[in-house]
Amino acid sequence: MRCLITRLLLSSLALLGPAALAATTEYTVQIQNARGGRLLVEQDSQGRITTDFSYRNNGRGPDMREALQVNPQGEVMSYTVQGTSTFGAAIQESFSRQEGRLRWTSRIDRGDEAADNGTLFVPLESTPAYLAQLAHALLTRADRSAVVVGGARLTAETHGSLTLQPASGPVTVQLVSIHGADTQPWYVWLRQGGAEHGALAGLTEPDWQVLPKGWEDQAEAMVNHQRAVQNARLGLLRQKLARPLTGLTVIRQVRWFDARAARMQGPSDVWLHGGRITAITPPGALSLSADQSIDGKQRTLLPGLFDMHVHLSLAEGPLHLAAGVTTVRDMGSKNTEMALNQQRIARGEVAAPHIVPYGFIEGKSPFSSSADFLIEHLDAGKTAIDWYAAHGYRAIKLYNSIKPEWVQPLAAHARSRGLRVSGHVPAFMRAEQAVRAGYDELTHINQVMLNFVTRPGDDSRTLLRFTRVGDDAGQLDLSSPRARAFVKLLRERGVAVDPTLVVFESMLTQRQGDPSPSLADVADHLPAMWRRYVKVAWMDLEGPKLQTYRRSYQRLLDLTRALHQAGVPLVPGTDGNTGVGLHRELALYVQAGLSPAQALQAATWTSAQVAGEGHERGSIERGKVADLVLVDGDPSVSITDLRRASLVIQGTVAWEPARLYQAMGFKPFVEPARLEAAQPTSSR
Repeated sequence: MRCLITRLLLSSLALLGPAALAATTEYTVQIQNARGGRLLVEQDSQGRITTDFSYRNNGRGPDMREALQVNPQGEVMSYTVQGTSTFGAAIQESFSRQEGRLRWTSRIDRGDEAADNGTLFVPLESTPAYLAQLAHALLTRADRSAVVVGGARLTAETHGSLTLQPASGPVTVQLVSIHGADTQPWYVWLRQGGAEHGALAGLTEPDWQVLPKGWEDQAEAMVNHQRAVQNARLGLLRQKLARPLTGLTVIRQVRWFDARAARMQGPSDVWLHGGRITAITPPGALSLSADQSIDGKQRTLLPGLFDMHVHLSLAEGPLHLAAGVTTVRDMGSKNTEMALNQQRIARGEVAAPHIVPYGFIEGKSPFSSSADFLIEHLDAGKTAIDWYAAHGYRAIKLYNSIKPEWVQPLAAHARSRGLRVSGHVPAFMRAEQAVRAGYDELTHINQVMLNFVTRPGDDSRTLLRFTRVGDDAGQLDLSSPRARAFVKLLRERGVAVDPTLVVFESMLTQRQGDPSPSLADVADHLPAMWRRYVKVAWMDLEGPKLQTYRRSYQRLLDLTRALHQAGVPLVPGTDGNTGVGLHRELALYVQAGLSPAQALQAATWTSAQVAGEGHERGSIERGKVADLVLVDGDPSVSITDLRRASLVIQGTVAWEPARLYQAMGFKPFVEPARLEAAQPTSSR
């Protein structure tokens, strides 16, 4: 979700370089090649700097204003930020350096500590301008590093320069990465040379850029350069962490999860060759010598897990694998990036899960989410479906601004091309209408709940699709004829539901300053920036409103249980918190009333069937792809044992989750399983 960029990637504050002449610079926030907002940076010769940052995508976005004062040496003496976050929470934070001490106040904490020489402060939210300032400050230090409040050490690296040709004239820019705070580096472009040396030159993600006004046509060159740098880093990471499985591999005396039946089998010896499961035998039944042997005693072998709701960044690939996720369903990414990602994964160049892509189609409106296919008429939607079918996609995802009257003809056209239909329920339409018009799947449990609580005129393209659920879902009687009839309709039509409960757990239950319930149990394992941000709530919930929203969230769990009990297929997805989110999603399934074994079945067998991967993945059977997870413990009894994956096998490669987690800034959960040269086993 793009809000993560504002919350994590852009969270930075540092020392400025020498005070520049008074100046005002306007930047364009560009989303999928269209203007989405702006950043305005004003500074004077006295070291006073202000920013104004705002953009909109998918009916939401932040509004932030900052002010800071720097001394002649470039030290930040005071800082304030105010505004609203992407989901409407109030932003208010301040920082000062006085009399040798650092003092700060935010919506989740306050602090007062000695200002050790060189220590920097990182706010919870800040604008892209300050990411550039952080990079500039780090680059001016002898070792290019500094400690920030909270204990993390940040280090900057440079990655070459480009000479751009905007209409205003040639300019040289340099790409800088900052390491040590997050699961992946932060990247930022700085100007080189002249009076503006070290100033922000841009942020360039493939579908989201912040560039000086007039530089919009320079985005492609900058994106390509940054992509090459990121790819090189990810390639080296794969070379370091991958453990090839050559020849014959045996996992000895292991209990294994029969995903079809949702129960444990064994112990057995499980044999692998050429990236496939070749045999499942009683222990010692085959008198063979394997090239690799893995001790399965006291461990459980699972099929590789599916995360059925992601928007994949290859930089997050190692975290998916660390969590035992060997297949993801990408629910809407830039199509060119999707193709490039699939090619790099297929060539074995990066550590990442197998991708099942869904084609994203959105209607054009003031509330649109960015999309390659942003349609204004029905025929354009049919053309988009034809493109996705021709490029091997298995399904489409319709979004909020699709006109309700388009759904039935688009669904029929998709079916004629062999594609499934999933997505959000378009604004001014209810889930029941979408299902009757041809939906095969509903994404997000709030979209299902809106079927009952939406009011005439409600515009679900806005934050109302969350707040209406928070305000009213707790009043729903799931035993009512209307509720029972809708659940029956889903079951009869075989409509699957992707609840993403983990998204709504924090959104609807967390008070500002309290740990996120989705991350509290793993907080000690998280990267440095995550450990502070875990106390930031998406919305401002207090008093009676908090209690109302918590009751509504419980009703979402109740609805999930009702769907499962009725036989509606549930497919677990996360939409964020990569590396730990799927574990929590499945724990919430158990909290909702599924058994741990049923939750595991949903993340393996059921997801494989819905994703069209059941012939290759989703169960431990002879001939299937060897996507497997070895767990210390038994998650069919205790679902939290999923965190204790000690080895992940992806075809002909083994991964050690402990090393993957460490490489991404996490503290590992368990020691890796050992790969040993196998000794011959004797026949019984």
